[in-house]
Amino acid sequence: MKSSPETLLGFDFGMKRIGVAVGQTVTKTARPLGVVRATEGAPQWDVLAKLIDTWKPDALVVGIPLNMDGTEQRLTFAAKQFANLLEERFQLPVHGMDERLTSVEAKDRTFNEGGYKALQNTQIDSVAAQLILQNWLDQN
Repeated sequence: MKSSPETLLGFDFGMKRIGVAVGQTVTKTARPLGVVRATEGAPQWDVLAKLIDTWKPDALVVGIPLNMDGTEQRLTFAAKQFANLLEERFQLPVHGMDERLTSVEAKDRTFNEGGYKALQNTQIDSVAAQLILQNWLDQN
């Protein structure tokens, strides 16, 4: 058994879209993978299962949305519930990660790389997932 996670998938939970990123502990880097559609927070579980089967992660990281003062918000409960369901379905360790300001940074980064047209693309969610996972890698 591995002593620590090597490959991880990161998630930026949303009620309509869930950004996904992949990272690994050897280089401590993450990169965006794409977006999984969700309906009122319920993801396309078959798509998530294919991602997990493809990447075979050792652990998962889910962004937990908090207010700037650290208090919970409406989406916090839904993100925590998503994390619990991931753990139950895929029998993998799931780590929560504070995601404050990652969406703002993802929008800035996406705009700087591709202008206004890039902002209309859903890649912001996968870039946010990358930032969430990168922050987790940096701290662990």
